[in-house]
Amino acid sequence: MKKTTTKYVNVSSGTLNMRKSGSESASIVAKLSKGTKVTVYSESKGWAKIKANGKDGHVSTKYLSTTKPGTGSTAVTPEKTTTKYVNVSSGTLNMRKSGSESAGIVAKLSKGTEVTVYSESKGWAKIKANGKDGYVSTDYLSTAKPGTDSKPSIPEITTTKYVNVSSGSLNMRNKPSDSASVIVKLARGVEVEVISESNGWSKIKAYGGEGYVSTKYLSAAKPGSVPGLKPDGEANTLVKYVNVSDGSSLNMRSAASASASIIAKLVNNTTVTVYSESNGWSRVTANGKTGYVSTQYLTAKAPEGPGSSNGSIIRIDKEYNLTMEKMVEIQMAVNGQTDKKYKTYIREDGLTLINSTKGTVKGTGWRVRGGAGSNYWAVGPVSNNQSLTIKSKVRGSDGYYWYEVDYNKTWVNASPEDIEYNLNPNNFVNDPVHSFQFVKLSQVTNMNVSEVDDRILSGKGILQGKAATFTAAGEKYGVNEIYLISHALLETGNGTSPLATGVKVNGKTVYNMYGVGAFDGTALSSGAQYAYNAGWFTPEAAIIGGAEFIAKGYISAGQDTLYKMRWNPTAAEKYGYASHQYATDIGWATKQVKQIYNLYSLLDSYKLTIEVPKYK
Repeated sequence: MKKTTTKYVNVSSGTLNMRKSGSESASIVAKLSKGTKVTVYSESKGWAKIKANGKDGHVSTKYLSTTKPGTGSTAVTPEKTTTKYVNVSSGTLNMRKSGSESAGIVAKLSKGTEVTVYSESKGWAKIKANGKDGYVSTDYLSTAKPGTDSKPSIPEITTTKYVNVSSGSLNMRNKPSDSASVIVKLARGVEVEVISESNGWSKIKAYGGEGYVSTKYLSAAKPGSVPGLKPDGEANTLVKYVNVSDGSSLNMRSAASASASIIAKLVNNTTVTVYSESNGWSRVTANGKTGYVSTQYLTAKAPEGPGSSNGSIIRIDKEYNLTMEKMVEIQMAVNGQTDKKYKTYIREDGLTLINSTKGTVKGTGWRVRGGAGSNYWAVGPVSNNQSLTIKSKVRGSDGYYWYEVDYNKTWVNASPEDIEYNLNPNNFVNDPVHSFQFVKLSQVTNMNVSEVDDRILSGKGILQGKAATFTAAGEKYGVNEIYLISHALLETGNGTSPLATGVKVNGKTVYNMYGVGAFDGTALSSGAQYAYNAGWFTPEAAIIGGAEFIAKGYISAGQDTLYKMRWNPTAAEKYGYASHQYATDIGWATKQVKQIYNLYSLLDSYKLTIEVPKYK
């Protein structure tokens, strides 16, 4: 039997975190109070493996002592506290029951409220304020009372990390929850600033915006590149089309050389995203793979339509009892986001001038606007004492002077004009690629099974030869099979991910083809458990069963086009406000269509119905 020793928790304040494994990033099993008796099994590299209160786990050895702390007197050592002040730029600060965005709100604290801080951990402070105990975000506390002459707030201490996903992209969400809206998708290797970490989520800054990502997919070192992944950042990309004679294909190679290995063969009319062109070669992404193709076989001109003349397209116009003006107003109210750069202005009384090119924001509640006047839309907020670079000074229509300033955020509130552009079907319906946002995903394609197996699913791992199963799934639950295939190829890394190829749960192999129930952070275990509970013990069961889940979320609810998933005009018409929208990016529907379009362009026979919204 292993020899164990008895020790005691000895922390100067707060509690000691007992973790699943000997690592600061491991999840917390329990919090142990000072004086707790623990059984130590072993000690290594600053961590002790222990049992306490009937649970096993790991704690830092520096907070254990061989004698019970504070013996000889029954008094508990008073906790060392500090005094801080609430420093919010506008509104109030929520004090919560525990250190989590989803915990209940105990009280709302106004700016300048004095609080007693017991401890700080992972972006949360345990405090007492107005006679109540609770937790607040450390981001909104300062050592000096705001509005006094001393420095108003401690600068944020952030750490730099990198997105490290093995395939696909990492969702940055507006709240630390798997069900929260996706603000932006971050590619592998993107550098982010981590503000705080809590419960497996990191609050981060990326592309100028703030949001939350699963901590598991961030690394301290920049990951090496992985073939088949999108390059960092998609700035300055172009969309082009493969232009080769029907029946032949264009080789995508691993390097810009005719002797480099072939990664993929692209058929005529395939859409590609072009990152750079040099010496007759283009670096491109197509069908989820990145590589090099000969520039001479790309054209900027869009083809007439996907596939050949054997594909039939039926158009339906759907009328809504809404004007475009009203629809824009509804979307403006929920701050649709864009990564477009706007000129931004702040009124003269919102700035304290340092010199002719620098100023600091004077007070709270200021927002920069898309023009010189308060009649322009708010592009985004600025905080008290924030430093802004001044570019010019103009007289506004309201008689005030307005300063044009640099606003360095990538994701900002979109202008009414840009929201209207993305809402207006006329801007997309005649584009052979972008019109795919109107394809009815609730109608089957009547695709030719052997054609799909040969041209789309060949070489796609576990999905190879499964076209008939996708057809069965689509027919059973009323979902477009090409949409199901597109979704499955994306989620399974072209049929190769562990969840797709089989994971053992309770001695049985389970499969999951659409990432159903696979939450960031525990994707493999949560996705496998979902598949086990659903009884997906064959790849076919996973394809058919998962289609039901996909149908339920949006398609069965009537949001059966990418356009309707993004904008939900039916709800806007019914309630007069925005509801059940899949994403906040105003360009989301247009960005999603390339993969589906490319799959259709591989086929000769199919039936498509497009439903085009008509506003009053």
